[in-house]
Amino acid sequence: MARVTVEDCIDKVSNRFELVLLASHRSRQISAGSQISIDRDNDKNPVVALREIADEQLSPGDLKEDLIHSLQKHVEVDEPEDLMDDAADEPIMAADETVPTPEAPPQVAFDTLSEEELLAGIQGLVPPEKTDDF
Repeated sequence: MARVTVEDCIDKVSNRFELVLLASHRSRQISAGSQISIDRDNDKNPVVALREIADEQLSPGDLKEDLIHSLQKHVEVDEPEDLMDDAADEPIMAADETVPTPEAPPQVAFDTLSEEELLAGIQGLVPPEKTDDF
C-alpha cells in the first residue's frame, strides 16, 4: 500500500530524497500529536504522511519551510534593530562611544615592541627549574 502512495507522491515532490525528508518530518509531527487531515484506515504515521502529501492535503512548500524552521538553531533577523532615540531622533550611544565618520575611519591601537625590546624580554626569561618528576 505504501509503494503506491510513494508513486503518487512523486507527482507532487519530484525528488525522492526530499519526499523522504518531508514525509518523515510530517510523520514526526503526527507522532507529536498533530491533527491528520485524512482517515487513518489503521495505517502507520509514515503512510498517513505520504497519503496526505499525495492527496495534496499539505503543500510540499509549506512542509519544507516548516522542516527548515524546525532544524534551525539560530534565526537571523532580516531588519536591523531600531537604534534611534524617538524623542531626539539621534542614534542611542554610550557616553564614551564615538561615531566613526567616512572621512575618518576608527583608529585601532596595538601594543608594539621593537626588536631590541623583544630580545631583551626573551633574554630576561628564566628557564624553569628541573624537578625529579619529569
